[in-house]
Amino acid sequence: MMNGTIKKLSEDVEIYIFFKLPMKSIMRFKCVTKTWCNLMQLFSFINLHHNYASSKKDEFILLKRSLKEQNVFTNPLSFLRTPNGDDDLDYITRDLEVPYLSTGYGSIFHQFNGPCHGLIVLTDYVNFVILNPATRNYRLLPKSPFVCSRGFYRAIGGVGFVYDAIQRTYKVVRISEISGEEPFNDPSVVDWIGEVYDFSVDSWRNLPFGEEEFPWPYNCPFAEMYYKGVFHWYAHRNLVAILCFDSSTEVFRIMQVPEICSLYDEKVHCLTILDECLTFICYPDPRRVSSPLQEITDIWIMKEYNVNDSWIKKFTIRCPPIESPLAIWNDSLLLLQDKRGIVISYNLNSDKVEEYKLHGYPGSLRIIVYKESLMSIPKGSTQVENY
Repeated sequence: MMNGTIKKLSEDVEIYIFFKLPMKSIMRFKCVTKTWCNLMQLFSFINLHHNYASSKKDEFILLKRSLKEQNVFTNPLSFLRTPNGDDDLDYITRDLEVPYLSTGYGSIFHQFNGPCHGLIVLTDYVNFVILNPATRNYRLLPKSPFVCSRGFYRAIGGVGFVYDAIQRTYKVVRISEISGEEPFNDPSVVDWIGEVYDFSVDSWRNLPFGEEEFPWPYNCPFAEMYYKGVFHWYAHRNLVAILCFDSSTEVFRIMQVPEICSLYDEKVHCLTILDECLTFICYPDPRRVSSPLQEITDIWIMKEYNVNDSWIKKFTIRCPPIESPLAIWNDSLLLLQDKRGIVISYNLNSDKVEEYKLHGYPGSLRIIVYKESLMSIPKGSTQVENY
């Protein structure tokens, strides 16, 4: 203070202070002065904030679940955090309903992709909604113009959300299998269709698959992962493999899984990140009566990305009967949904099992480990809305 007046802080100091604040406080300060509002809308500020937030260890939980009441399904999103740096969970935002997506029993299978720079995509495989959970902005993407010819049926196998660092644009990719249906059913007529929605041009286009036969993405919780500019799906055809889509070249390729996991057995598989490495988890199939030998869960990490010989088994654990893994949080807690639809955790270091007060319709839970971001929703022909 000089001569009874408060000396104005430099913009660099203001930015440093803003970066230290929780997201709710930053959003409130946008309303204080026009100067601050304009500052926080600059791409340079948003990008610096994203880089700062990415370097911090603060990780939030984004939970999607289905709730059933009197044969009516709702599919709310909740945003949670650890209150004191421990492994407990507190709600930041609770039970937001995402518009535009279908309801009914099929909604328990809605896909949940991301994050890319703090943005996520939710889809019922036909409609796609991009959302920033921190700013609560969202936008419905235009529908794909693709329509099946009469007498054919489309089965959607895989959906992904990526960021193309070369073109500096986000993309949504969808994989479909086209086959004949009654009364024109011809099992020999099967074709794969790849589609990509490019945010920079606000439109869909087809992707070539070429002549190579690819494994089919397996639609189960936690079966896909965006990592190092590539989207990965747990997939199978004759063998278990990982189907990859490069965000910049838009080329599909196959990555091998650990050799011992490549054959069909009594296990299901999923993908995540552990110790900053692509991670492959083999866990008991909840729909089979497994032998005692198959009740264990193996966790493999790829020490050197895209080098098949670098897979190593990191953990072998025996956790309670589960429906599926959900995420690895803080590099130590394996989050799971049990067969009752309740979230539990398995501590990979201490083998401690803990139950959380989080539940949903059995099999419907999905979790994304998330860091808050101010990243804007890319504009297009549809309107950006806010909760």
